[in-house]
Amino acid sequence: MKKLLTLAAGLLLAGAISLQAAPEAKKEGEKKQPTAEQKALLKEIKTKYDANKDGKLCKEERAKISSEDKEKMKKAGLGQPAGEKKGEKKKKA
Repeated sequence: MKKLLTLAAGLLLAGAISLQAAPEAKKEGEKKQPTAEQKALLKEIKTKYDANKDGKLCKEERAKISSEDKEKMKKAGLGQPAGEKKGEKKKKA
């Protein structure tokens, strides 16, 4: 009987630990929310390159982003995910 109670308590503890960690796990396809610094940089880039003032950067506007600004975005963690080429999705392992 003691073994059964010990086993049950251990399973409950393991379940509680895994449930507590679950909300922090990133779900597949879920986007990360940008930080305040990333939002500020995005606003700066849009202000600088949004020629038609529609609040979005079209393909032509994005093509005009300077290499310095692209580097700023890369350092801030913005842009394409590492290892992905434009138009490709990550392969599942």
